[in-house]
Amino acid sequence: MKFDDLKKLHQKKYRQELGYFLAEGEHPVLELQKAVARNSSLQACKLYVTKEHAHWRSPFETHVINEIQMAQISDTRTPQGIIALVPMWPAPPPRAGEYVIYLHEISDPGNLGTILRTLAWFGNFRCLLSPDSVDPYNSKVVRASMGAIFHVPLELDVELHSLRGRFARIACLDMTGESLQSAGFKAFDCYLFGNEARGLPREQLAALDAKPFTIAGGGAIESLNLASAVNMCVYELNR
Repeated sequence: MKFDDLKKLHQKKYRQELGYFLAEGEHPVLELQKAVARNSSLQACKLYVTKEHAHWRSPFETHVINEIQMAQISDTRTPQGIIALVPMWPAPPPRAGEYVIYLHEISDPGNLGTILRTLAWFGNFRCLLSPDSVDPYNSKVVRASMGAIFHVPLELDVELHSLRGRFARIACLDMTGESLQSAGFKAFDCYLFGNEARGLPREQLAALDAKPFTIAGGGAIESLNLASAVNMCVYELNR
């Protein structure tokens, strides 16, 4: 890939066209290097570093560039001096006993990155994103995930109505419903979470026959942050 093409990867249309995205920083690159042992598609990664990272140990083809070039491909005010060029890869087939988290039109990059970190921490989770969700290969999502994006199977543009044909037992988070701590909460195949402001569309939920669960609270505010709600649910599934 030409250097000028690297600069284009901060735009979604070029990421889709070229099939690559950028991961910046030491921690995301370390997680990428761990993931390559399980995912042969990642062997095509390339590393771009400034002279401070010239001796970085990596299985990837490495290019030393100057600070001006690094600033041109970095998405941060203070570039960290190390960026990986990563090919987009298909999600692996589902595994037995795998939980599925479905996010409907999630819009905040920080929320998605935080959710991916939680799913990667507990393991055995797959993440499905609806159309009109934030692009998971957006640099803000990749940074917020701290490299977790390389450890969580991701499926993009999954229509909400398609879940009925894939999963026999579907649950959703709602303001009303059974407690998260009820014995039945762990018995589902797919767990739905809605947009930060709009939630989930009621008509489609009814068609999916999704079982509602709630996180009981005693405060005065209207709702929880989406990432916090997902994190609590994932913790409960592993408790």
